[in-house]
Amino acid sequence: MTEIRPQTAIVIIGRNEGARLRRCLEAARKQAEIMVYVDSGSVDNSVDYARAMGVEVLQLDPALPFSAARGRNEGFAFLTGKYPELELIQFVDGDCELCPGWIDFAVDQLSQNPAWVLVAGRTIERHPEKSLYNKLCDLEWQVPAGEAKSCGGIFMIRRSAFQEAGGFNQQVTSGEEPELCYRLRQQGWKIQRLDFPMVLHDAEMTRFSQWWTRSVRSGHSYAQGYAMHGAGNERYCLRDSLRIWFWALALPVMMLALAVTVSPWWLLLALAYPLQIFRTMTGINQRLNNRRHALLYAVFNMIGKWPQLLGQITFIGKKIGNKPVTIIEYK
Repeated sequence: MTEIRPQTAIVIIGRNEGARLRRCLEAARKQAEIMVYVDSGSVDNSVDYARAMGVEVLQLDPALPFSAARGRNEGFAFLTGKYPELELIQFVDGDCELCPGWIDFAVDQLSQNPAWVLVAGRTIERHPEKSLYNKLCDLEWQVPAGEAKSCGGIFMIRRSAFQEAGGFNQQVTSGEEPELCYRLRQQGWKIQRLDFPMVLHDAEMTRFSQWWTRSVRSGHSYAQGYAMHGAGNERYCLRDSLRIWFWALALPVMMLALAVTVSPWWLLLALAYPLQIFRTMTGINQRLNNRRHALLYAVFNMIGKWPQLLGQITFIGKKIGNKPVTIIEYK
C-alpha cells in the first residue's frame, strides 16, 4: 500500500534580497508545489521576480511595522487559509537556499516521530571565506544534532501545533524563533536538530558595524525574552543576560573601583577575560575540532558582550519609557 505523504508548503520571507531571493525561490520550487513569498517593503525587483516565476506573493502593509515574525505569521495564515489540507509548513528566509532532499527528509522524520513538533537541519554559510564575519556565522551554525531547546528561523513545523501556540509573537522583533520554541516546549513538544543539510545561508556580512549591530540585536532579544518568560521555571534567558552584565559591566567596574580605592593589583582581575576565552575555546573546539576557528569564535564571543549589553540597555530603556520595540537590522 502506498503511503500518503503529509501536505507540505513553504513560507519564504524577504526584503531587498536580490539575487539571494532568486536562488531561494528556484531551490524551493524544486521541492514543493505550494509556497508563498512574503515581502516586507522591498524596493528592488524582488516582488517582480517572484511573480515572474509564478510564485504567489504577499506584500505586507507598510502601515504596520515589518518583522520576520509578522512575515512568517501572515504567510502561514495565507497558505493555510487557501489550502486547509496542509499539515506541515517549512519556513525559509530569502537569503537562504534549500538543500536538495531536505523537504522529503524532514517530512519523513516528522512522520516517524509524532512527539517532534519541529525539525531543523544544518545551516551552511555560502561564502565563509568572504569575510571574518561570514566565517563567524558559519561557526555559529555548526551546532550538534539531537534534541534542542530552540532553533533559528528556518525549520519545518506541524501546522496544528503552530496554530495552537498562536504562531510567532509579533511583539518579539529578534529572537522570535527561540521564544516560539520555548512556548512549544512548555506544551510538551520536542524540538529536534537533524544531521542533514537544510540550507545554504548568505549572510553577506562584510563590515564590523554589521556584526556589532547583529550582536546588539542578540542582547536585545535576551532582555526581551527574560522580560516575557524569565519568571517561569526555566528562567528563560536569565543566564545569557547575567553573563552579559557580568563580563561587560560588573567585572570591569568592580576591577577599576578596587584598583583606584584599594590597590592597582586588582587590575589583575583582567586576566579573567583571557581565561574565559580559553575556557570557551576549549569547549567549542570539542565540536569544531579546529583550534584556530575555536579561538576566533571565543574571542568574538567575549567582544560581543559589549554590544549585547547595549542591546539589553536599549530594551530596558524602551520598556521603562513604554516605547514600542522595533526591528534591529544589520543588513
